[in-house]
Amino acid sequence: MSELGKLLEGISVEWKNLDEVSNVLRGRRLTRESLSNKEKYPVFHGGLEPLGYYSTSNRPANTVMIINVGASAGTVGFSSVDFWSSDGCFSIEHSGKLNNKFLYYFLLGEQHFLKSRVRKAGIPTLDAFVIEKLQIPIPCPENPKKSLEIQQKIIDILDSFTELTTELTTELTTELTARKKQYDYYREQLLSFNEKEVQCLPMGHDNVGKFIRGGGLQKKDFTETGVGCIHYGQIYTYYGTYANKTKSFVSEEFAKKARMAKHGDLVIATTSENDEDVCKAVAWLGDKEIAVSSDACFYRHNLNPKYVAHFFQTEQFQKQKRSFITGTKVRRVNADDLAKIKIPVPSKEEQERISTILDKFDTLTNSISECLPKEIALRQKQYEYYRDLLLTFPPNKL
Repeated sequence: MSELGKLLEGISVEWKNLDEVSNVLRGRRLTRESLSNKEKYPVFHGGLEPLGYYSTSNRPANTVMIINVGASAGTVGFSSVDFWSSDGCFSIEHSGKLNNKFLYYFLLGEQHFLKSRVRKAGIPTLDAFVIEKLQIPIPCPENPKKSLEIQQKIIDILDSFTELTTELTTELTTELTARKKQYDYYREQLLSFNEKEVQCLPMGHDNVGKFIRGGGLQKKDFTETGVGCIHYGQIYTYYGTYANKTKSFVSEEFAKKARMAKHGDLVIATTSENDEDVCKAVAWLGDKEIAVSSDACFYRHNLNPKYVAHFFQTEQFQKQKRSFITGTKVRRVNADDLAKIKIPVPSKEEQERISTILDKFDTLTNSISECLPKEIALRQKQYEYYRDLLLTFPPNKL
C-alpha cells in the first residue's frame, strides 16, 4: 500500500466511457451439437461455467466477459485461457490503456449496477450500450507506461486478497468436512450393537412406537403467531437434529383440527426430490404440541428422542430406508414401511449416554457450519471494501 501511495502521489485521473478506450464485443452462437468435452476451448454463454468445449477460440486469454442473457445477466467474469464467446456473453476487447485484470476488478464493483439495468421482460437481457457508457478511471492518462504500473500494483494487492480469501475458505471447509466425517464415524460406531446383547426391533413394534401421518397443513395456513407448526419442506431446509421452537405458526382454530405432535415425537419428511433428504427427521423437544403437515409424519415412541433422531442419520437407517423408496420425480416413503425399519433398543441409560456424546459432536459441527458462511461473508466484505477503496478515484487528482 505504501508503494502504491508513492505511485499515486500527485497523479491525475481521467474518467472515460468504456467505449472510448475499448470495444464491447458480442459473441457468436454455437449449436449444442458442435460442443464436446473432448475439445480444448471452453464456451461461455449464459453463465460463468462453460456450456461445453469447442475446437476453436474467438477470444484470447485474460479477457473480461459479461453475461448478457438469462438469470446471470450482468455477471462479470474473467477468463485466464483462450475461449469461445457465444452470443450470451459480451467480452471486452484488449486495450493498450487498460490492464484487463484492472478492468475486471473495477467492473466487479459495478456488477450491482449492471444487474439493475437488465431488461426483465421475456428473457432477461443486458444491452451493450449499458456497458459501453460505464465510466472507467484511467490513472495518469498522459503517461501510459506509469498508468499501467499503477494498474498492475492495484491488481497485485487485490490478487493477494483474493488468494487469502480462497485459502481461508478452503481451510474452513476442510475443517468442517473433517469434523463431519469424525461425527459420522462415531455415530455409526455408537449405534452399532451386537445383536446378542441388544435387541433390534421394528420401529412400529408395540413396545417401541408408532407412526402417525401429518394433516392437511399448507404454507397458505401459516400465521404470524399462534400454535407452532412444522411443514415438511422445513425439515430439510431449516431444522437440525432436534428443535424446541418452530419457524412457523398456525391459528388456534386451525390447530384444533390438525394432526399434533407432542414433546419427544420425531417429525419426519416422507417426501423429497432426492433420496438423501427423504425421511430427514427432527426431534420435537418443545413443551407445547405442534401441527404437522401432510407429506410428513411423526413418530411417537418410548425411546430417548435424541437417540432416535441420531439413528435416522446413520447408514444403518439409510440402508433400510432405500428399499422402501418409491416414486420418480418425487421420492416417497410411507409410514407403514417406516414401521418395518429395525432400530437397536439398548437400555434407557445407554440411549442417554450415546445421545450426550453425539450432541457434543452435533454442537461442534453446527458451530463450524454456522461460522463458515459468516467468516466467508466477513472476508468477502473486507475484500470488497479494499477493492472499492483501491478503485475509487476522485474526478481530477488523487
